[in-house]
Amino acid sequence: MKKSLVSILVIVVVALIVIAQGSYIVRESEQVIITQFGKPVGDAVKDAGIHFKIPFIQTANFFEKRYLEWDGDPNQVPTKDKKFIFVDTYARWQITDPLQFYKRLTNERGAQSRLDDILDGETRDFIANNYLEEAVRTSNRTPISSGAISEIVEDSLVQINVGRDSIQEYIQKSANLQTKDLGIEILDFRFKRINYVEEVRTQVYERMKSERFRIADKFRSEGQGEASRINGEKERELKSIQSEAFRVAEEIKGKADAEAAAIYSNAYNKNGSSRELYSFMKSMETFRKTFNDETTVILSTDSDLYKYLKSMQ
Repeated sequence: MKKSLVSILVIVVVALIVIAQGSYIVRESEQVIITQFGKPVGDAVKDAGIHFKIPFIQTANFFEKRYLEWDGDPNQVPTKDKKFIFVDTYARWQITDPLQFYKRLTNERGAQSRLDDILDGETRDFIANNYLEEAVRTSNRTPISSGAISEIVEDSLVQINVGRDSIQEYIQKSANLQTKDLGIEILDFRFKRINYVEEVRTQVYERMKSERFRIADKFRSEGQGEASRINGEKERELKSIQSEAFRVAEEIKGKADAEAAAIYSNAYNKNGSSRELYSFMKSMETFRKTFNDETTVILSTDSDLYKYLKSMQ
C-alpha cells in the first residue's frame, strides 16, 4: 500500500509539472511568442487568458504591449553654424510586431541598444543640418509691442524656417523608417533639454542683454517723445483757454463801458446840475490821469480844465 501511495504521489507531481510546463497565462499588458528549440512557432499570442504549449519543448517569451520608455544620454552636438550644444532627448515606443521583434532584437535590452544607435544618430544629423535658432525656438515670435518697439524687436529676432517642433517630428519619422523591420514603432520623440556650452552660453547672454538694452533705450526715447507731445498739447490748450478768457473779459469790459457811458449820457441829458457834475467828475478824472507834481501845461482861457483850475485858485 505504501508503494502504491508513493506511486500515486509521483504520478500526481509529474502531472502537475507537465500541466505547469504545458500552460501559461497571458495578461492584458502582455503578448507572447512561442519558441521551440529557440525558433519561433506560430503567430504571436495577444489574447489575455490561459494558453497551452508543448511542455519541456516549447518556451513562452513574454513582451510588453504597453508603451515603453527610452531615455537618451546628453550628447554634445554641433549645429550648422558651428555652435556646440548639449542635447538630452527622450522617446516613447511600442512593440507592434512581437514575432519580428523577437527575430531581430530578441528582448527589450536589445531594443534599447538599437534605439540608442538610431535616435542618437538621427538627432545628431538633424541638429547638425540646422542653425542654433532652429533647434532652440519653435516658431517666429510676434512682438506684442507696437510702433518702433515692434520694429526693433523684429529686427533682433532671426526668422526661422523649421523650428524645434518640426525637427522633433522629422527625427521621429526618420527613425520609424529604420525601425519598421524591427517590429517596433516610435510613438513620440522630444528634446528633454537643450543647453549651451560655456562659450555659446556667454555669447547668448551678451546678445540677450544687448537686445534688452536697445529695447529699453527705445522705450525711453518713445516715452520722452510722448511726454513732449503731451506738454505741447497742454501749452496749446492753455493758450487757447487764456485767449478765450481774454476775449470774453474784453467783451464784458466793453459792455460795461457801454453801459456806463449810457448811464453818464442819460444823467448828462436830464438837467444842468447833472451835466455840471458829470463834467466836473470827468475833468477831475482827467487831472488825476494826466498831471503830477512835475507836469507843465498850456491851456486856453475857454478850456474846461482852465475853468476848474481857476475856480480852485
